[in-house]
Amino acid sequence: MSSSSPQPAHVIVMGVSGTGKSSVAEALARELGTRFVEGDALHPEANVRKMAAGTPLTDADRWPWLDLIVAAMRREAQEGNALVVTCSALKRSYRDVLADSGAVTVFVHLSGSRELISSRLGGREGHFFPQALLDSQLDTLEPLGPDENGFAVDVAAPLDEELREIMRRLPDHVGARPDAGPDAARPHREAAARSEAAARPEGAADRAADR
Repeated sequence: MSSSSPQPAHVIVMGVSGTGKSSVAEALARELGTRFVEGDALHPEANVRKMAAGTPLTDADRWPWLDLIVAAMRREAQEGNALVVTCSALKRSYRDVLADSGAVTVFVHLSGSRELISSRLGGREGHFFPQALLDSQLDTLEPLGPDENGFAVDVAAPLDEELREIMRRLPDHVGARPDAGPDAARPHREAAARSEAAARPEGAADRAADR
């Protein structure tokens, strides 16, 4: 792909249930000007029934779900578009499947203490994930390895701070794949600059320019 046509870069917002993946991913998609896909919405109905009954999913349950997410990302990549996707992506083996998305793929791991996440789950209404499954997800979770393309963000921070941190760090990971091309990170760097400028107090940009 030529430098005038940057390669799309998918962002997967990952972590256990209760970390705020949907809220963060929706806000991030707006900042980046890309489409948001709720990974849970792609679960086969059998998986939804199991989770609603408090039964942990097995790998056999997850592989077809992951394949559906990858298919959605590949379709967008073929059109030159990027996605922001939510997916628990708890295991390295799951992330290896998701990374084969047809584009640069960056994992943003929303992490926090069990106590904080548990309190958030306890306050939810109308969500099919029972709090009793949190321990199972935390036991299954394999944090990002040093050779994986991604980073962790502490969910104890307010949403706007989480978003600013993601926008600040994302450009360094968008060009991480050798075949990403020299301009792969350009749209994300531009979006990060806009986000940073919008977060500054009024008059701060003028003061910075006067230095």
